[in-house]
Amino acid sequence: MSALKSGMDRKTARKYLDNPERLSLPRPARDWRTRVDPLAAIWPEAEPRLRAAPELEARALFEHLLMLRPEQAQETQLRTFQRRVRQWKLEHGAAPEVIFPQTHFAGEVMQLDWTHARELEISIAGHPLDHLLCQVVLPYSNWQWATRCQSESLLSLRAGLQAALFRLGKVPKILQIDNSSAATHQISGEGKRDFNPEFLSLVEHYGVTPRTIHVDCPNENGDIESHNGHLKRRLVQHLLLRGYRDFVNEAAYDEFLAEVLTKANGPRSLKVAGELAVMRELPPTRLCEYDEVDCRVCSHSTIRVKRVAYSVPARFIGRRLRARVYEQYVEVYHGSEQIAQIGRPTGRRAVIDYRHVIEALLRKPGAFARYHYREELFPSSTYRRAYDRLVLDHGAGPGELEYLRLLKLTAELGSSAIEGLLGEMLGVGTSPWRTATLRGTLCPPAPVELVEPVVDLSVYDALLTEEATHVA
Repeated sequence: MSALKSGMDRKTARKYLDNPERLSLPRPARDWRTRVDPLAAIWPEAEPRLRAAPELEARALFEHLLMLRPEQAQETQLRTFQRRVRQWKLEHGAAPEVIFPQTHFAGEVMQLDWTHARELEISIAGHPLDHLLCQVVLPYSNWQWATRCQSESLLSLRAGLQAALFRLGKVPKILQIDNSSAATHQISGEGKRDFNPEFLSLVEHYGVTPRTIHVDCPNENGDIESHNGHLKRRLVQHLLLRGYRDFVNEAAYDEFLAEVLTKANGPRSLKVAGELAVMRELPPTRLCEYDEVDCRVCSHSTIRVKRVAYSVPARFIGRRLRARVYEQYVEVYHGSEQIAQIGRPTGRRAVIDYRHVIEALLRKPGAFARYHYREELFPSSTYRRAYDRLVLDHGAGPGELEYLRLLKLTAELGSSAIEGLLGEMLGVGTSPWRTATLRGTLCPPAPVELVEPVVDLSVYDALLTEEATHVA
């Protein structure tokens, strides 16, 4: 009856009833096997491999041994082998790193870091947007803010930090950052990474003490490292609710990002208020978020800014210009006149606007074949296909000249007016064409009414009379 009520086997219950002292004694360790060790043949070979490479996974090692010793092991022994490896690592493997929880104080530390946002699959007007997020977090309240950027540069750091500070309205005591080259690229005489002078001037303006974590110790920036993943998961959820991931322009995506962050910071307002109460006020001025570079326009009608060539109108050849380099674009000035605003490329060494050089190329069409920046003169894949088609239909020289005339027409009318019709003319089975065909379709000549002039010879006689009078 005792066994029935306790759900115990009758023989086991009888043992405890016959000897009640067994209940208070610990169960003796078993030092014998109830069956033959199924891994006895392969374990002596597995253990040295584990000692040499403790990071080996049990499945990979078992599959390797199964291939070497098919007669001594079976696939059904995988689970047994995994338990043996787990027990071996527990007894002989290295102990995991201990993470010590930290106590954060209000208004003390602000952490900054970058994270890639490629997995968000954001697109702008149908084109994928490869970008990063520069995020700032207050570990005490978990308040966060992030801005879109292109790289881990000082410009993105300056823009991201200032956006967060002016959004917050106050300044903490310490700015903590990893050993990014944006902040610690300067190498001292002792081989240590010191803060860059530009970064020091930034933190001195706001009265913040800079602090870095140790190299290869991201756990010291654990709060923001964790928030990087949380932020991207939150953005993915809002994108799923939105139903699509394409935005009209980058400003619309920035607005969406700000809206998500504002909602995330809402429940943290109470702790944020506690931080703001002990933080310092912002300085009255905000630093400019660009670098100025003086440059001369060379004979190629280009300037070089931060190792990237940018084209400018040819009339400025030989003149000195001033470039304001923002994180995502470059503004070019001649004196106080802004002559261009050019997007900064990612992974490219030249940005050439065909409108700046097309007139010169039409005067020297032979230069196009080996032009150093020729690939930059294809505004889209449609134009690349048009070039290949023109060369195929008319030959190398005449085809290149026709393509230059196509660029000239595009400069006059805009790519949006031409690209649709151009795509139709590149369809399969279409007959050879020239740029004049497009011009005639898009710019038909206005009808001219011819009027036969009436000739009055008396005007000529009057001139002869006036001349005779003048001579007399």
